[in-house]
Amino acid sequence: MKKMKTHSRYQDNLDSDSKSKRSCFCGIVPAVSLLCVVLLFSTLFFAQRYNEKLLRWKMNIKKLKNDNCKNQCRTGGSHALPEGIISNTSDLEMRHLWDLPMTKTIENKENASTNLFAMAVGIKQKDLVNKLVKKFLSSNFVVMLFHYDGIVDEWNDFEWNNHVIHVAVANQSKWWFAKRFLHPDIVAEYGYIFLWDEDLGVEHFHPDRYVSIIKSEGLEISQPALDSNKSEVHHQITARGRRSNVHRRIYKTGGSGKRCDESSTAPPCTGWVEMMAPVFSRAAWRCVWYMIQNDLIHAWGLDMQLGYCAQFNMILFMVTRVIEQKMLVLWMLNT
Repeated sequence: MKKMKTHSRYQDNLDSDSKSKRSCFCGIVPAVSLLCVVLLFSTLFFAQRYNEKLLRWKMNIKKLKNDNCKNQCRTGGSHALPEGIISNTSDLEMRHLWDLPMTKTIENKENASTNLFAMAVGIKQKDLVNKLVKKFLSSNFVVMLFHYDGIVDEWNDFEWNNHVIHVAVANQSKWWFAKRFLHPDIVAEYGYIFLWDEDLGVEHFHPDRYVSIIKSEGLEISQPALDSNKSEVHHQITARGRRSNVHRRIYKTGGSGKRCDESSTAPPCTGWVEMMAPVFSRAAWRCVWYMIQNDLIHAWGLDMQLGYCAQFNMILFMVTRVIEQKMLVLWMLNT
């Protein structure tokens, strides 16, 4: 009887142990399942974040490579300015050394110079230079003199001396000066840049009228015509015509030199401007400035390439003129 009771009690203990193990196991399973679900979703979430970061990193690497390529191919000085810069251009306006800076009022803007006249000068051409400077100052041009003989003080007897900008470096050409002192961002406020030699007569030249003509004709690069009775004409296209205000080509069927006809498409039959008195628009000068190399002296050969800096702007002008004409026709029809 004792053995039977002992065996029964032992069996009860085993049953209770198995029940407690089962209940414990049943309690662990949901917790483990929940943990697995949490781990699964966490893994998916972090995997997605990792993929996004990896993709972003690859895009940054690709952008960096593209930026490096762009920076290598980009012209020097054309990089974007840092944030906070007030202005990315300047001008040749003189500033008083001690006075407070002048505010740009409406009156000042109306009287501000809109064109620039620059010229390489020497003291031997003093009288001619005086006439040129007076002519352009009277038309409210900014005047800049490049002294290739290094002499500046001997110009003090002219009343306009303190109203022009003097740059003196001995034995340099006007193209050397222009490359170093007429950067496009410095002269960006001027509509036209006149870059002339010093030995030109201007008795019958009117700067304001000339600017109005080239502006109305959309000429990006031009020069005043020469009077063949008073000047030596090397190319017939530079001689003054009597039938119109401007001409863009010349017709020359005989004589010495290159023949020019209606099929001519290259200088000096068309698209030709001599280097003694060129006039550049703001847009054309930005192109020409980059064409001027550091060792350029006489600009021989540059005149054959200037057309590249005017073609695109001329196309834009012609398109604008066509649109204006169509708008005018529509306006006339509507009225």
